[in-house]
Amino acid sequence: MEEKKSSYKWKFSKIGGVTRVSIESGDDIAHLDELDEKMWTVLSCPTSGLEFDDKTLEMIDADKDGKIRVPDVVTTAKWITNVITDNNLLLKHSSEIKLSDINQNSDEGQKLYKSAKQILANLQKEKDSISIEDTSDTIAIFAKTQFNGDSIITEKSTDSEPLQKIIHAIIETTGSQQDRSGEPGVDKDLVEKFFAECADYDAWHSQSISNAASILPYGGDTEAALNAYNAVKTKVDDYFVRCKMVAFNKDTCNALEIQLDELTKISGENLADNIDKIAAYPLARITENNVLNLTQGINPAWQGKMADVKRLIFDIDFAGKEQITEAEWNSIAAKFAPYTAWKADKKGASVESLGDDTIKQIVAENRKQDILDLIDKDAALKDESDSILSVDKLLHLCRDFHIFLRNFVTFTDFYDREFKAIFQAGTLFIDQRSCDLCIKVADMGKHGADIVSSGIYLLYCDCVNKVKNKTMQIAAAVTDGDIDNLMPGKHAIFYDRDGLDWDATVTKIIDNPISIRQAFWTPYRKVSKFIEEQVTKFAASKDEKMTGDALGKISDAGTKLTEKPADGAAAPPADPLLSEKKQAFDIAKFCGIFAAIGMALGMIGTFLASAATGFLALSIPKMILAIIGILLLISGPSMFLAWLKLRKRNLSPILNANGWALNSATKVNTLFGATFTQLVKFPVIGVKDPFVKKKSKLRFLWWGLIILAILFIICYLKGWLTRFGLPYQGSPIQEFIDSIFNPVVSTTTDTATEVAPAAAPAE
Repeated sequence: MEEKKSSYKWKFSKIGGVTRVSIESGDDIAHLDELDEKMWTVLSCPTSGLEFDDKTLEMIDADKDGKIRVPDVVTTAKWITNVITDNNLLLKHSSEIKLSDINQNSDEGQKLYKSAKQILANLQKEKDSISIEDTSDTIAIFAKTQFNGDSIITEKSTDSEPLQKIIHAIIETTGSQQDRSGEPGVDKDLVEKFFAECADYDAWHSQSISNAASILPYGGDTEAALNAYNAVKTKVDDYFVRCKMVAFNKDTCNALEIQLDELTKISGENLADNIDKIAAYPLARITENNVLNLTQGINPAWQGKMADVKRLIFDIDFAGKEQITEAEWNSIAAKFAPYTAWKADKKGASVESLGDDTIKQIVAENRKQDILDLIDKDAALKDESDSILSVDKLLHLCRDFHIFLRNFVTFTDFYDREFKAIFQAGTLFIDQRSCDLCIKVADMGKHGADIVSSGIYLLYCDCVNKVKNKTMQIAAAVTDGDIDNLMPGKHAIFYDRDGLDWDATVTKIIDNPISIRQAFWTPYRKVSKFIEEQVTKFAASKDEKMTGDALGKISDAGTKLTEKPADGAAAPPADPLLSEKKQAFDIAKFCGIFAAIGMALGMIGTFLASAATGFLALSIPKMILAIIGILLLISGPSMFLAWLKLRKRNLSPILNANGWALNSATKVNTLFGATFTQLVKFPVIGVKDPFVKKKSKLRFLWWGLIILAILFIICYLKGWLTRFGLPYQGSPIQEFIDSIFNPVVSTTTDTATEVAPAAAPAE
């Protein structure tokens, strides 16, 4: 695409740390086709998942591919600025315009003006303005019109009663299309199909009349006779097979007859309630001559159906006969063969419900062309009717197009914070804060590791609304406060832009710095958490070991009590030498442990003494600077990394995962980001909590005494109290402190002493 050179003087502003073009007037919108595409904030965005009128988005999406791109926006801008008299109307966001605001100097504007007046006339409204409320109900607009340009006609499209009946017949048998008036109607395809079906059915039915003797063996009762025959065919065939089995072997007769034990089971019950079981018994008593009596001995469950067969078939084919053979029974099937084949070749079945005479009349009159002419007459008004729909487009764009541009060409709504951006789904309330930067997640699979690069602390939540019976996923940005209580599984409440509440559950957290203040405490939190975890593990392991040892000793004691030495056998004597060696080993072991502990304490004491001596050698200002330096040494790296990430926080990766194509960075720095999260602020109240432990009234006195004592010790150790007769150097306190932090280590050698012999007694 070639770079555009524009003579139009654009205005620019600094928004979100990025220079952007400003859309502040109707002329800016009219000249969008001259704006270099590299200056657009967005190159494309989806038409779904946005807090914006879906109908307006579809109108802007010219190629209907679900994406709005720069050419779509430019085309829409040129169209809307061509059909209105004042482009600044777009800045008012009004859903109603005056008819005089439509530009009649353009061809498109003239059509829109006429269509707007036609809409008001159809709605029987007399006014000089038109609104979205007027154009949104297309059914009301076209309700009283015979033709509306959609190539569909209804029964109201003609005053001819015969044509109305045919249109009604098409709708009832072949199908319908919804007309713009909301009524069911027919189009050309349905008309062609209906008349073709009628012609096919009439030709098929005429065949039965010309060949009635062969196709309809029982005249008008042929269909009923076939149904009666099919109802008993399987049972009659079963009967004749049983007769053949008895003829083959008479001993099988009892097995093929009714089983008395089965009959006994239901004999005590109401047999009328067991008619289905009775129907499973043979059709009649089995005979050796392989004939079926039509009037006597029939299974009660089959008597009615056999009576229908006798009346419709047997009395015609075998008049006066009370019995038929298997051959005679099989001959009936052959008589139905032509009729069955004729039925299988039926055509035009969809119109059969109209009746043979009605179909024959429709075919004979052949009013198809009359109905097609009505459809052509309706289609001739297509441009006029489409212009009526274009009036609706005009009103939607007058209301919404400038708002869309503020979220596409620039991100004004996002950075000004006067309105929410169209990608902001609502507000999440969690852990005594509200998070306004919440974005719907279109595809969770696309929100992968790349989202971390946004530098934003994100809470992914599953949301459920029982009123709408819908679910959705959101990503909520947390830009202020602490994170101690934020964890997967935590429940919250999400309010969408319509004010409906959704139950939200945290499912995933993208951990990034929230603020430099929070980063200052991060190292201490991590160390505290690590120590807590280690202490918990150590305590748990010791508790488990102690419990195991105690249970083991109890078990050993029980075992020793239950084991008795053999009769006359004495317990083995303890080995004093072994016991003495063991005792000597244990003492040496523990002496070594105590020596190691003493050495470690000595080293720690030396370090603390050196640190204390160096610290006390400093002046008060230097002491304060030293404390600050130590804190910065611990928290400085965390704060520095947080500062680097916070200054680069970018919304682009999140929107990119939702299908947006952003053309520039969308930064969320510290000051701006803090506006998206509101922390709870409670007023100061004087009411006392009855369940809080009461504090001593002397607590302020104690704290004062402690502070004075600390100041006195510092002044004494620094030697600042010498003038008051309290010197530190050479004092017993100094010697005591030095003996603790700087002990004199002496070694002694144990030597054996000889005991002098006792003097001899004097003589």
